[in-house]
Amino acid sequence: MVAASLSSTVHSDYVKHHNQHVIRPPRLNSRSIKKYLGSRWSSLFVTKEERAQYTWGEILNPFGELHLMTLRNWNYFFMGFAAWTWDAVDFFAVSLNTKAMAKSFDVTVKDITWGITLVLMLRSVGAFIFGYWGDKYGRKWPYMVNLSLLVVLQIGTGFVQTYKQFLGVRALFGIAMGGIYGFSLATSLDDAPVACRGILSGIFQEGYAFGFLIAVIFNRAITDNSPHGWRAFFWFAACPPVLFLIWRWWLPETDAFIRQQEIKHAKQAEQNLKWYQISPESKKVFKTYWLIMIYLVFLMAGFNFMSHGSQDLYPTLLSVQLQYGVNRSTVTNSIANLGAIFGGMVFGHFSTFIGRRLSIILACLLGGAMIYPWAFVRSSAINAGVFFMQAGVQGAWGVIPAYLSELSPPAHRSLVVGLSYQLGNLASSASSTIESTIGERFPITAPDGKKVFDYGKVMSIFIACVFVYVIFVSFIGPENRGADFNVERDEILESEVDEAAETESAKEVKSVLEVSEKVKVEHEERV
Repeated sequence: MVAASLSSTVHSDYVKHHNQHVIRPPRLNSRSIKKYLGSRWSSLFVTKEERAQYTWGEILNPFGELHLMTLRNWNYFFMGFAAWTWDAVDFFAVSLNTKAMAKSFDVTVKDITWGITLVLMLRSVGAFIFGYWGDKYGRKWPYMVNLSLLVVLQIGTGFVQTYKQFLGVRALFGIAMGGIYGFSLATSLDDAPVACRGILSGIFQEGYAFGFLIAVIFNRAITDNSPHGWRAFFWFAACPPVLFLIWRWWLPETDAFIRQQEIKHAKQAEQNLKWYQISPESKKVFKTYWLIMIYLVFLMAGFNFMSHGSQDLYPTLLSVQLQYGVNRSTVTNSIANLGAIFGGMVFGHFSTFIGRRLSIILACLLGGAMIYPWAFVRSSAINAGVFFMQAGVQGAWGVIPAYLSELSPPAHRSLVVGLSYQLGNLASSASSTIESTIGERFPITAPDGKKVFDYGKVMSIFIACVFVYVIFVSFIGPENRGADFNVERDEILESEVDEAAETESAKEVKSVLEVSEKVKVEHEERV
């Protein structure tokens, strides 16, 4: 009797937790909108009951929950992390060599920044192609094909001889690069324990900062010591992904994706759908998530303006405006990326305990407080400014992998996460060119007497506006912290099912659960 009562309580708690994370189609009447906006302040903070579930040891130790990760979990996590990290190396290969490339092609630095813009603009195409492929047929082969394309195109970039050839190769590169984020993130977090999601989110996202750090160090070591200059760095950047391809070849799909596919195929068999037909479940998903997907694009536009606005032209500011030598510029850029890694892990971890949106807002406030020392200090104290500026910028970014994954429809997570991220990139694609163009209106005299642009003033105004925008969009947005990645996540569960009087809705839910359980058992038996 006691056991039955305990079982009932546990079941009811599970149902309550599950139903809290169910996302329903939006209601756009005035009453619903007013109620939603009225809850934006209170929903920023976790409840006392939820906070009481964690000890101070768990809150203050970012790495404490990582003991829950198995070797298999780490394998998939670092596989996705490796692809995302090298995506950054490939991207920043251009921004770190704008002056040298401009000289090679006999064009201006502004012309080279159009190569950066072109990559950002075309990433959305790759995000759609590889995201759709990854959700529908598996994430292994998109990973293999995508990285293979990056290898070929990086080698090709090192051989281009004209500015037009450079733009053509970078356009193709943008399409290939666009697919990386969606399936890499899905691969990394698919099987990871929920308790580890915050810190893993921060670590994964800072793969980009880590990639920037690798790019800075190896660019310094290779470019300035090779007779081929910047071209040698592009050839080097094509090598490590070959190892990632071999690594990915030997591992199957994640367990979560396999279960998802088996449930999907079981439903399609019952519905007798052709491969080209859209299932009722997919139609329901987009009817439910359309407003969230629009919100994610606006959010990611702000985030991409924030990262590109604070990073892409900063090496140019150091070398052109402040006349930093190669060694000093390398040190400052390296410190900036160490700050990014620190901020991403800290804010990603704390987002589990204080909320995703509040963590983003606090990180933006930290970044805003660092604008002056980041852009205007001329002593060695600038290193503290860049450290904490990037701790703020990438601290906010550290929350994003978990935040986007929890808000996206589970069955289309690779597509929605990747496409929203890259559409945000598209919106922010001209950030470097905008800053370069505005900088031309603020000419100053550099320490060596040359006429240059006041990139510090332009970038500080630009990033301040972006911080305000991101804080506002994050404040009014939704949150679904701790939601499952299972395809049944949006099915409302009944706490009690009375067979004599169960509703049609309850019958449908029960059927879904039976199929899910059957597939899960079959999968576990095969494993």
